[in-house]
Amino acid sequence: MNSPASLAFPSEPIDRAASIFVAGHRGLVGSALMRQLESEGFANVLTATRQQLDLRDQAAVSAWFEANRPEYVYLVAGTVGGVYANSTRPAEFLYDNLMIHGTVVHSAHQTGTKKLLYLGSSCIYPRHASQPISEDQLLTGPLEPTNESYALAKIAGIKLCSSYRRQYGADFISAMPTNLYGPGDNFDLEASHVIPALMRKFHDAKLAGASEVSIWGTGSAMREFLHVDDLARACVFLMDSYSDEPHLNVGTGEDLSIRSLAEMIREIVHPEAELVFDTSKPDGMPRKVLDVSALHDQGWKHSVELRDGLVETYRWFVEHYADARGVQN
Repeated sequence: MNSPASLAFPSEPIDRAASIFVAGHRGLVGSALMRQLESEGFANVLTATRQQLDLRDQAAVSAWFEANRPEYVYLVAGTVGGVYANSTRPAEFLYDNLMIHGTVVHSAHQTGTKKLLYLGSSCIYPRHASQPISEDQLLTGPLEPTNESYALAKIAGIKLCSSYRRQYGADFISAMPTNLYGPGDNFDLEASHVIPALMRKFHDAKLAGASEVSIWGTGSAMREFLHVDDLARACVFLMDSYSDEPHLNVGTGEDLSIRSLAEMIREIVHPEAELVFDTSKPDGMPRKVLDVSALHDQGWKHSVELRDGLVETYRWFVEHYADARGVQN
């Protein structure tokens, strides 16, 4: 018999007619998850917009769960952003995400949700974690200062799920994705992550006939990127097949420098542009690539290669240019 500290459950595929709540369905991850659930034949997917339900409000969330009683929950909602947003809005990132995680997890427990998947972020790991980063490096060193508040909230979410699992026997699991990109991303330069920010900069430079594009930092930082549709597939896979306490990394296990990424995006968007690196801006963590061997052992691997995904994402951005510059996740 499992001890409370390693409580695991038999895992079985979800009934495609079961009621499922996607918390954060309009964001980058949530919208991809909605597409994936539809493609796999899930017919009873519940959603709520920010106007309909403030996920930071425990009373409102409790009432919604009591009224709807979802059998399964994908907790993919949150306040997100890149280095600039994390650096300038730390209180907002910490408060919003702590509250969202707390209200949804608690309400899921109160109303007897069968299973919940909580989605964190690879920024939970120490700044100087050994590479590739394995799951057991959580809480082994100081965090990256530029996203510390967000990381703390995400760590709290992991511990919240494991605590409800240990104390109440709740089948709540956690997955930690690497850096994401794809259709539906946020291309607002003050809030976006590196891929949409670079794409937007190169595209705007092309429209303006500009010959230079400024890149934050030295370009030496190493990063791993996962297409959001791959993450959505991984989420459904894990909800079907994984029921244990340890969180799992979700990524490709492959990385490249920001300089190489910028060159790849330049080739796709504006080949004539010259890269200019603004070394007064921070690089963030020197390197961040996940050890995804545990997920591979579960039987899942990514399918979208980076260049193919970038081409698709840029196509989406051009088609939605008027709106995509201010998309909120």
